[in-house]
Amino acid sequence: KNKAKALSVLRARIYDAERLKVHQERSDMRKSLVGSGDRSERVRTYNYKEGRVKDHRVNVQINDLPGMLDGNDCLGEIIDALKLEEKRQMLLEFKPGK
Repeated sequence: KNKAKALSVLRARIYDAERLKVHQERSDMRKSLVGSGDRSERVRTYNYKEGRVKDHRVNVQINDLPGMLDGNDCLGEIIDALKLEEKRQMLLEFKPGK
C-alpha cells in the first residue's frame, strides 16, 4: 500500500516537473520573439523636421524622408542594407564542422 502511494506521489512530481519544464521553454520562446517595447529596441527613426530617416538595425541614415516615403531609391537602399545584414547573420549562424 505504501509502495503504491509512493509511486503515485513520484509520478505526480515527475509530471509536474516535466510540465513546468515545457511551460518554461514556451515562455522563453515567447519572450525571445516579442520585444519588451522599450525605446532602446526601436527599429527606425523618422525625423520630419530635418527630413531624415535612420534604421537602427543596420545603422543606415537617409536624408530624403519624402523620397523614402514615396518609395524612391532611398527605400531600396534600406532594403538592400537589411538583406545584406540578413545574409551576414545567416553566415554567422552557419559554421562548418557543427
